[in-house]
Amino acid sequence: MANSDHHHHHLPTPTLDSESSTLLHTLSEHGGYAYVSMATRAAAGDVRAAEAAREMAWEQLHSGPWHSVLPVWRDAYAMACLHVAKLHFAAAEFTDALRALDMGLLMGGPLFKSDLHAAVTKVSAKSRPAAVRVSEQNGPNLDRRLVRDDFKATEMLGVLPPKSLSCKTVVKKSGLSLEGFLREHFLPGLPVILTDCMAHWPARAKWNDMDYLTRVAGDRTVPVEVGKNYLYPEWKQELITFSQFLERIRGNDSSSGAPTYLAQHSLFDQINELREDICIPDYCCAGGGELRSLNAWFGPAGTVTPLHHDPHHNVFAQVVGKKYIRLYRASLSEELYPHTETMLCNSSQVDLDNVDEREFPEVQDLEFLDCILEEGEMLYIPPKWWHYVRSLTTSMSVSFWWSDYDSSATS
Repeated sequence: MANSDHHHHHLPTPTLDSESSTLLHTLSEHGGYAYVSMATRAAAGDVRAAEAAREMAWEQLHSGPWHSVLPVWRDAYAMACLHVAKLHFAAAEFTDALRALDMGLLMGGPLFKSDLHAAVTKVSAKSRPAAVRVSEQNGPNLDRRLVRDDFKATEMLGVLPPKSLSCKTVVKKSGLSLEGFLREHFLPGLPVILTDCMAHWPARAKWNDMDYLTRVAGDRTVPVEVGKNYLYPEWKQELITFSQFLERIRGNDSSSGAPTYLAQHSLFDQINELREDICIPDYCCAGGGELRSLNAWFGPAGTVTPLHHDPHHNVFAQVVGKKYIRLYRASLSEELYPHTETMLCNSSQVDLDNVDEREFPEVQDLEFLDCILEEGEMLYIPPKWWHYVRSLTTSMSVSFWWSDYDSSATS
């Protein structure tokens, strides 16, 4: 690595510069002497030491259940990622630098978040021109939309669980006021489809464009799920770039093996450009609570989220593509046979795609609401309502979870 390049490719990390010694001191108190020695050498420009420090912190993150990991080790991991990224960046290895920064954002603590985000902006600016050149070579005539309009309704409806769309569908309302939402849906706890609330979102125009997504997020590393769903033994998680993910979902006709799904990931904390493409719906202020999480659900046709319930109010926004959603009231919990293990107690043992009549004889007769959620529509799912979700096309959705004023104090 030639030193003459250093001044060309320098990543400023103000928090790292000011907080390093304090963090290293704390780590020494927790017995992390080997880490401290490697991190100190990394700061002086030793690439191998930077990798070693990152490896040590990684092992600490995986030494037991996530909640038992000392927060200081999460910051140590982010620190090591910053050192690795700075050294790659100095050597003009932009892709490697970006991957290190993403790992810091995904697994690291909060201390160096601002440094990581600022560095991502700087590294992306350097690596982007190459990505743009590639997409220009693809030529303007290629259809670069993720979802085309050739949705074959009959084919899709054939894959839905029995009795779908035969009973009550979720009511649709256009231009519902916040007061109307509170009175008619939030307080009584009744689902509703809200139409015409997303026309002003930049995501509505941009997210169906492969070139846009590749440009703003293509080199970023994201966690994906591979397999039918999280209740299956073959299910696994992988880290891949967003470009690889887009190619997989674009080429995915579910027959090609296990679908790849970017599910329940706080993508918008990680990739600022995508966060700017969406707006928090006013309905999420209902009840005076606070937004708990903002998650991305991107995947091919055929991805299924099995029947489960969540503790929060949920506005589920369908940005690209279509989804089938089925809902059962919270009061039907017993009849839906929740799993008995604590980790899965909010998931049902009933596989709606393949109901075992002997084991769950009553399920077919339970009353439910369902709908096909179209592009540009949002569905309000009240807390504890059971829901099953299936993508009918390649689909990009965003969920907004919030708690009302009473529960935000306790949960």
